[in-house]
Amino acid sequence: MFVLQSGNMKKILFVFFLVSLLLISAGELAAQCSICTKTAQQLGEGPAKGMNSGILYLAFAPFAIIGYVGYRWYKGQQSN
Repeated sequence: MFVLQSGNMKKILFVFFLVSLLLISAGELAAQCSICTKTAQQLGEGPAKGMNSGILYLAFAPFAIIGYVGYRWYKGQQSN
């Protein structure tokens, strides 16, 4: 039998909130600055999708680093 403890419930609610937030904002992930939008419109459909993918790829690294540092900080604070 699976029993939810208080700590597990908080983790489950956090993950649920995070996933729902990502799903709600999924349409805005392809957003660009005005200059990139104008350039993408001139390139056409295929290259514009590639440009969006490149922007998201380049944005992933800083977020991954910040997430890792935040995770290590959280684990360090939890052990104290």
